[in-house]
Amino acid sequence: MTDTPALPSARRQLLERMLTEMRPRLHRYAARMTGSVVDGDDVVQETVVKALDSPPDIDDFSVLERWLVRVTHNTAIDFLRRRAREDARHADEEPDMIIDHSQRMDAFDAALVGFRVFVQLPPLQRSTVIFKDVLGYSLDEVATFTGSSVPAVKSALQRGRARLKELTHRPDETPEPVLDAHEHRLLLAYASRFNARDFDAVRDMLADEVKLNLVNRIQANGKAQVSNYFGHYSRHGGLQLGVGLVDGKPALLVFDAEDMDGAPLYFMVIEWSGHQVASIRDFRYTRYALDGAQVVVVERPGPVL
Repeated sequence: MTDTPALPSARRQLLERMLTEMRPRLHRYAARMTGSVVDGDDVVQETVVKALDSPPDIDDFSVLERWLVRVTHNTAIDFLRRRAREDARHADEEPDMIIDHSQRMDAFDAALVGFRVFVQLPPLQRSTVIFKDVLGYSLDEVATFTGSSVPAVKSALQRGRARLKELTHRPDETPEPVLDAHEHRLLLAYASRFNARDFDAVRDMLADEVKLNLVNRIQANGKAQVSNYFGHYSRHGGLQLGVGLVDGKPALLVFDAEDMDGAPLYFMVIEWSGHQVASIRDFRYTRYALDGAQVVVVERPGPVL
């Protein structure tokens, strides 16, 4: 048949379309599972790579959605296991460690619960509450995503909801994150040069092997390639950088120059090699990543002269 060679291409186009449409939803799940919008993006990016490297033989849109959600769930669980090996506090966590029977927590409340609260739930309870009460999937779908039975999902959901209610009524004794003074100076130097539109000075801060991830758009490696990335910002003067923390991670917060007392529009994460920029992760095209994040503004940009 003449149309057979086109099938792989058509399936890939369907997969790429689904990834584009599903990415915000997948991120909402992954960020709550990992407790961080940045770590959640790592999970989503890993899911995208897995999906594109080994695309499924699926032509049905709804079936493909369920497959992608399952891949994201498994990737998040793998992420948590890797982190558990690095953090002895989580090494002995079991899915059914908490038994509590209480009335239902409604979906609207669950969607507003902070990431730091969600991450205190065991993984199965966490995933079932997110899937059911935040993303609105059915019990059957949640069972499929998590590889559990419907009764097990019901039990984990009940326990997770009860535990969330308990945690949200308990005073948060977690210390507020503090930005390291050295990191603050480095980020402020970058932000000051950026805000002055002195992009040659910004480029001077780049390491030779710097990496750029303009999330969900492009990736670039090396100072020559990454230097081109600043062209967009040099042509658009309406954005200014402040310094802060996103889910406890040092970040550059991007503000509208005409509303610098308002909330940040999105953020960037910079990693350093000494005093040089080793990597830039820019969330310009994935602004949904800030939804639900704990944002601490350490220093707002100064007035535009």
